[in-house]
Amino acid sequence: MAVYCIRILQKATRELERLDKPIARRIAERITWLAANLDDIRPEPFKGNLAGLYKLRIGDHRVVYEILYDEKMIVIHQVGHRSEIYRRR
Repeated sequence: MAVYCIRILQKATRELERLDKPIARRIAERITWLAANLDDIRPEPFKGNLAGLYKLRIGDHRVVYEILYDEKMIVIHQVGHRSEIYRRR
């Protein structure tokens, strides 16, 4: 079981900082969990405009990420409430 590196893009960092602290902490914990368990789960892909990216559901919030398998890296593109994530693109 490989642990993936996590890269959070600047936009996603700003979005995470704007969230309430308990929600942001919960999301950060799930991202860490994802990096440790990615080989054991089936990532949930987006369809349509976000095709090629994956989503991580944390309650009503979503993390939009990309998997770079060759580099063993997860790139976090967006973090936010589901209504904002689906409306943006």
